Amino acid sequence: MFNPKVFVAEFIGTFALVFVGAAAGLYQVGLLGIAFAYGLTLAVFVYAFGYISGTHINPAVTLGLVVNGNVKLSEAVVYWVAQLSGASLAAFLLKTFITLVVSDPSAVTAIATTGALVAGHPYSAMWLEALLTFFLVNTILHTSVDGKVGQSSGLAIGLTFAIGILAGGPLSGASMNPARSFGPAIFASTVTPGTLDFQNPMFYLIYFVGPFVGAVLAVLLYQFFKYEFVSSEMEVEDDEDEDEMEPVVVEEPVAKPKPARKPVTRKTTKK
Repeated sequence: MFNPKVFVAEFIGTFALVFVGAAAGLYQVGLLGIAFAYGLTLAVFVYAFGYISGTHINPAVTLGLVVNGNVKLSEAVVYWVAQLSGASLAAFLLKTFITLVVSDPSAVTAIATTGALVAGHPYSAMWLEALLTFFLVNTILHTSVDGKVGQSSGLAIGLTFAIGILAGGPLSGASMNPARSFGPAIFASTVTPGTLDFQNPMFYLIYFVGPFVGAVLAVLLYQFFKYEFVSSEMEVEDDEDEDEMEPVVVEEPVAKPKPARKPVTRKTTKK
């Protein structure tokens, strides 16, 4: 069922994530600045819209929650449309604003999420994206979904996103988010020069298949941790406890019948 509140929350959250993070990349604030731009934006919107949509703002996160049983597939379609459209609009507006003040329009290709592995080693980049997304979705499941850390979940999720960028940014771009990569890919040619990234099959291998695989693996680990194992020793102890709890029937001794008294015969003396 279509939920307009969820759609708007996911659209705005993904828009903000792509717009702020990609802008930070254009301003040459360094890897640390880019990581915190993305991480803090994600944390802010987890707190802002978490009660409305859960603040996935990431198709891979939504897929993970579908596999985990938290979101229905029909609901996931609403999330995905909102996320991809929000990211696309953010990239379009950022490109528009930048071309107004930058003399070289080709500079706007820097808004794409890429790294050194992408062009020459796409499969390695894919597995790196899977690993980093695994870390992100694992944190989301154990904090926001499990609900055991309270108000700290947004901070934990945002910091996980930031450290993922610090670790993998120079290698694969550390997208961890198909929508975050798809928006800029409409306007950039960074995977294969001369071909827009959204038209390149390798782009989808790295930034869609990779994060989706990582999200599913995170769900499998989460379910492993949630599964309750019963050992044979515990079963034996349970059986012993049941035996101890069985009522003990105490048999009362049966009183033996007293022997009948013989009639007393009086002795008489003859006179």
